[in-house]
Amino acid sequence: MIDTNVDLFQWPFRRIEGDDPASLVANLRKKGVTQAWAGSFEGLLYRDMAGVNARLAAAARQHGPNFLIPFGSINPKLPDWQEDVRRCVEVHKMPGIRLHPNYHGYTLDDPAAGELLALAGSKNLLVQIAISMEDIRTQSPLMIIHPVDPGPLSDIVKSAPNLRIELLNAGYHGGVNTQHIEDIKKLDNIYFDFACLESVGGVSRLVDQISPKRVLFGSHYPFFYFESSYLKVYEARLPADQTQAILESNARALLGR
Repeated sequence: MIDTNVDLFQWPFRRIEGDDPASLVANLRKKGVTQAWAGSFEGLLYRDMAGVNARLAAAARQHGPNFLIPFGSINPKLPDWQEDVRRCVEVHKMPGIRLHPNYHGYTLDDPAAGELLALAGSKNLLVQIAISMEDIRTQSPLMIIHPVDPGPLSDIVKSAPNLRIELLNAGYHGGVNTQHIEDIKKLDNIYFDFACLESVGGVSRLVDQISPKRVLFGSHYPFFYFESSYLKVYEARLPADQTQAILESNARALLGR
């Protein structure tokens, strides 16, 4: 099983069980996970992305070699972000990056986002975009962060056919579905996890709406209970080959590209 959506270190607003790298790796192994694509909670609010990514890469080497696959955080609104991308590729040998546009203060139709995605495509980086990190209903009233609108990706992806994007945590947030998500589902080089799909039968509907080849297992662990996403796969009652594709082979093929 490959989990494409986990985070290391501490969530900024409270402690979460399993939020240290050693515990996270041990817990995931117990669940049957053989590989986990890891971002960093530090990437949400820290301004020193070079330090964030260096710590992420070091933790992956120390606690999960050949298990934790680090995805660096990039903020295109910070100075010299291109150097952060270079370090991710050349120094840390990361296969992808993870973006948090809503926490970093830009939208996907911002020219900086277009420049970043173009650079990522040219370097064959897999781009993960976190649509949200926390349901708006549970956020601090002093820091309300609305979900990312993925709508601008329609034009960006059409002009960059080699760009690979996985949308993390798309779904229902405070009872409202991710804006423009139905249009995005039609694009062949955009992939989805289902950590934030709340309704019964959500995974089977997602498979029907797009393709069993573009749905990836992602738990949003340790912020969410791991079992939440795993039970969604079990509840879907998909054919065995589609279940295996979602749990492992889709992610392996996507990363292999």
